[in-house]
Amino acid sequence: MSLSVFQNKKQKILQQLAVPDSSYHDASPKGTVDLGIRALVDEINVLDALVTTSSCAGRIAVYLEGRKKNRDIVQEDDSEEANAGSGGKGGGQWLFVSHDPLPSEQQGRNLTSMFGMSTSSGISIPTSAKDTRWVRCKFEPMILHIFCSSVESAQRVQTAALGAGFRESGISNISRLPDGSVTAMAAIRTTGLAFDSVIGYEAADGQLMPMVDETYMDALVQLANERFIVNRERTERFRQGLETQFTQVQNQDSDWEPADVRKARKRAEGLARQAAAREKSKEVFTALDETESHDLMLD
Repeated sequence: MSLSVFQNKKQKILQQLAVPDSSYHDASPKGTVDLGIRALVDEINVLDALVTTSSCAGRIAVYLEGRKKNRDIVQEDDSEEANAGSGGKGGGQWLFVSHDPLPSEQQGRNLTSMFGMSTSSGISIPTSAKDTRWVRCKFEPMILHIFCSSVESAQRVQTAALGAGFRESGISNISRLPDGSVTAMAAIRTTGLAFDSVIGYEAADGQLMPMVDETYMDALVQLANERFIVNRERTERFRQGLETQFTQVQNQDSDWEPADVRKARKRAEGLARQAAAREKSKEVFTALDETESHDLMLD
């Protein structure tokens, strides 16, 4: 039996993911699937109706903005790692990325240097914000994009995501494929845990100058570490919710119905119940009539 369009696409994605890490490289700054989310990605891809297209377990990142163009800052695609190269758009540059918590107040650690900024000139502020390229430190929670074989499957993913606290999750790119099937993309994300802080800038000589001290940077690290914990708790709730949603489908096997079929069946069942109720009412009235006739005969 020939594969559907969705199955063909899924097969190609899984072939790419099956390549060893030493040979695999994607467009993210890391270049591979995060270790912290690989198990979840594998669990999702086992499900017939789903396949992951991009992922990030959550991260703390420091980057230099791209250059300004037409008064708009052109920088890396910071909504997700999948399309951001190591240099970013417009000349932006990743300075530091970690998908795991960082030790807080580590002995002898220099965050200024770790985050790619100069340690020779101390803290400074640019004379003007105009055309300044800022160094930003941010935390981003887990994000996933999942290609779904149907809108109903995408709705199940979204239900699990919203229930786990990924409140900005949604469904997009609903498309009718050449074989007549309708697919959708589910994005699992939240902005509730994110933060973005300016910590430095690029000077005229090209040096990246810190605007805050080590104490402030360490406070950002501590904040990120706390959010890593919450992020992982929500990710686990999403995994459990997804398992619940699709276990129901797999247990039902061929009995599971698309929404329009289910609606038609429920309507038919409702009409049948109404008809049965009318028949029962007729029987009651007939019995009452017979009783009244019997009473008249006795009189």
